Amino acid sequence: MRYMLLVYNCERPEPDDPAFADALARVNAFADECRRRGAFVAGHPLQPEHTATTVSVRDGRTLITDGPFLETHEHLGGAYILDCRDLDEALELATLCPLAEQGSIEVRPIAGVPGLDHTPANAAAGGE
Repeated sequence: MRYMLLVYNCERPEPDDPAFADALARVNAFADECRRRGAFVAGHPLQPEHTATTVSVRDGRTLITDGPFLETHEHLGGAYILDCRDLDEALELATLCPLAEQGSIEVRPIAGVPGLDHTPANAAAGGE
């Protein structure tokens, strides 16, 4: 089953910050552990929330606004997609993620949509 690990409230150090190399090494070690287990599908950090643009359509009219959709104290910083045997493994891997020490990791199953998911791993496994 595929799970998305949504990473919230984790400020990453800038590349010129002395803590950057250690933070990068720890995140890469986490990704390597996910790969070793055969669970890693994808993982990407996001640019800061001030770079977001939100699109909504109401009554046929498109509204485009700068910034994230919700005004909230939490911000989404990135996500991992993992193919785990069950929720227990997804939670175990979320616990191993060093970003959980600073922020929080939301673990959510990915819903299968017929005709939408055409990834080779999912197709070979017969879908969700």
